[in-house]
Amino acid sequence: MSDVSNPKAAGEPVAAPATPPKPRPYAHAPRLPEEGPIDLHTIVKGSWLELEVGPGRGRFLLERAVAAPEAAIVGLEIRRKWATIVDERLGKRLLHARARCFAEDARQVLPRIANAGQVKRVFLHFPDPWWKKRHEKRLVMGELFLREVARLLEVGGELYIQTDVPFRADQYASAGLGYEAFEPAGDEPGSAILALNPYGARSDREARADVDGLPVTRMRFRKK
Repeated sequence: MSDVSNPKAAGEPVAAPATPPKPRPYAHAPRLPEEGPIDLHTIVKGSWLELEVGPGRGRFLLERAVAAPEAAIVGLEIRRKWATIVDERLGKRLLHARARCFAEDARQVLPRIANAGQVKRVFLHFPDPWWKKRHEKRLVMGELFLREVARLLEVGGELYIQTDVPFRADQYASAGLGYEAFEPAGDEPGSAILALNPYGARSDREARADVDGLPVTRMRFRKK
């Protein structure tokens, strides 16, 4: 007698066992609170606050933490992999008390930061590697970014931007000079251009540009 309760005996197809979903890569990436205002003073401690937007592989953030031992620094990196790697490197160097890197989209997080008028510097290195018209909505350096940076910076606080793309440099210079809250703070009066990086730290792309002999445009704006 056949066992009709057994699918194999009855000739019915047998469903393959369910494959458990693969864990999301870098699901353990360091994150900021998902909701509500964010007080950076509860995350890092220092004599003043600095923000780096898009630290990438983290060279600048790591070097800056050493060059400015009194600063509290937070990096916002949209790529989970590099946010995780950079934050782990900071931890291994015993810098977590005053320097962290989080897997976050700055455009979403900046409006939630509660430290208005308390940030001394914001760094933006080689942003916006998208060239097509349809990608303009992805640009970091835009109205929302400038508005939030102006809100967060203390009076006299600095926004430092660098790029090796000439048309982006023109775009950023025009945006910064045209924003009422900022004034140019470069080497010459009325100009935002700096010949040298004054912060004792270089981003990975900046270091590569220096080796390859590529010109880098460096700009600094100051909150009025």
